[in-house]
Amino acid sequence: MRILAVSALALVAATATPAFAQDSSFSGPRIEAEGGWDHVGSEGDGRSGFVYGGAIGYDKQFNNVVIGADAEITGATTKEDVVEAGRDLYVGGRAGFVVGGSTLLYGKAGYTNARVSVADDGHNYDGYRLGAGVEKNFGRFFGKVEYRYSRYEKIDLNRDQVVAGLGVRF
Repeated sequence: MRILAVSALALVAATATPAFAQDSSFSGPRIEAEGGWDHVGSEGDGRSGFVYGGAIGYDKQFNNVVIGADAEITGATTKEDVVEAGRDLYVGGRAGFVVGGSTLLYGKAGYTNARVSVADDGHNYDGYRLGAGVEKNFGRFFGKVEYRYSRYEKIDLNRDQVVAGLGVRF
């Protein structure tokens, strides 16, 4: 997991090679694979695991402002005693600013629905997600690092994640 996070961070922070040196647009549909750290808990307690999955989205760039929509499905290996985090569905929006021609700094917010099993009794719980990230374009391809916080009120459960993603824009 550390190798994935360090590799993605290096990808996002790296200076583009001459082949990818041109500024690129953040407009259009995109698809990505993502993975990283997942922490599920309540009131300071909790357990960590690995989150993995994929996302699709569409962005529109207006000068240096980008506005878009996301949809995502992930799974997780996270377990806390009798609580096990399962799949997580997300749909929401994001908005950000392009800096340096090929780097996007953004925030996101939306609806999330998680499958959580308590003592082997699984239920779906609604909540909200807030996040922030940085995305680096390399022509049609991109890499990102993102932090996100999800809250599921009905079961008093929080979820923190740091994910790295690699994708392509069409």
